[in-house]
Amino acid sequence: MTKLTKRTALYPGTFDPMTNGHLDIIRRACKLCDKLVIGVAINTGKNPLFKLEERTDMVKEALADIKGDCEVEVLSFEGLLIHFVENIGASMIVRGLRAVSDFEFEYQMVGMNHKLNPDIETVFLMADAQNQAIASRLVKEIAKLGGDVTPFVSVSVKKRLEEKYS
Repeated sequence: MTKLTKRTALYPGTFDPMTNGHLDIIRRACKLCDKLVIGVAINTGKNPLFKLEERTDMVKEALADIKGDCEVEVLSFEGLLIHFVENIGASMIVRGLRAVSDFEFEYQMVGMNHKLNPDIETVFLMADAQNQAIASRLVKEIAKLGGDVTPFVSVSVKKRLEEKYS
């Protein structure tokens, strides 16, 4: 008889800010694992609008409304993604794809991660049609220019964006 083990997955990102597209991927990723770690990345190269603590809090706030099929944990990390995956004991990385343009970068990352640790699988989930156009950088631009971001983010994220740009 095979021993059942807890399958842990990591969904990494900067989440600057957390969007409805991210939430869609989280809901669907929970169907694939027992535990999903949302890894909020410290990525100074992206020059985030929100500080790490703010982004982590936004993710936690947005997750409060989700009734998922798995245990969800939010952690921040810095450094090599594959090291973080190994440290949390995950066996897969979940990535969301919105368009073909996302694929080329993600494809390269999968190849490199596989060279670093062939035991870690990457699973791609296509964004739901209603979320395919949502990108954090576009949401920030809409908010900055005084547009309504209600269709793209949770109420708590909308409030944080309004505070940043008021």
